[in-house]
Amino acid sequence: MRFLPIALIAALAACEPVVEDAPRSAPAVQQTPVGPKLSTRAALRNFSAVVDRVEPVAERVCRQRTRDLNCDFRIVIDDRPGQPANAYQTLDRNGRPIIAFTVPLIAEARNRDELAFVMSHEAAHHIRGHIARQQRNATVGALVFGQLAGALGAPNSVETAQQIGASVGARSYSKEFELEADALGTRITAAAGFSPLKGAEFFFRIPDPGNKFLGTHPANADRLRTVQRVAASL
Repeated sequence: MRFLPIALIAALAACEPVVEDAPRSAPAVQQTPVGPKLSTRAALRNFSAVVDRVEPVAERVCRQRTRDLNCDFRIVIDDRPGQPANAYQTLDRNGRPIIAFTVPLIAEARNRDELAFVMSHEAAHHIRGHIARQQRNATVGALVFGQLAGALGAPNSVETAQQIGASVGARSYSKEFELEADALGTRITAAAGFSPLKGAEFFFRIPDPGNKFLGTHPANADRLRTVQRVAASL
């Protein structure tokens, strides 16, 4: 089931979103030249078409790979002002999976393949249970760091240690989760009739996080290799 706010369509028709440029590291391998930015109308058409094709495939894959998991995806647009080009997966109060796109990301995507890959990647996060796994990691991290502070005789620092531990725990497997979502997202993208290799070219236009310690995302080159490897096996 999809949800396209009428207010957003009116807002996009009135003005073109602006995406600020940020310093970018050179990609390991340049595949194809980046195409021009699409018009607002073309971007909206692409987004609507991608939702229609990717959502049912993502829900089917979700039901095939999981048990007792809510697979009724809801695609929404985060039209809050000032948001960067971003997409994310979350859950509503009833545990229903939400995939949200910001307005700048829809405007930034050069083609339907890129939108399809991003949407499939976010759906894969839900299918692989990454939110629950990250919460468990945060809980374990808070427990371990809290116990360590207590053992060192610093009772006043236990709460702070727990907060630090929760942050470390939540980040400890985030890179692994991103690569898992890239791999499964590649399969969903292809199953929906889009090109995951063309879709992954979106990596060429986002800042490369490199391989920072406890960073939340792996290097773009690692993500591209994952997509290429899985795509070659299809």
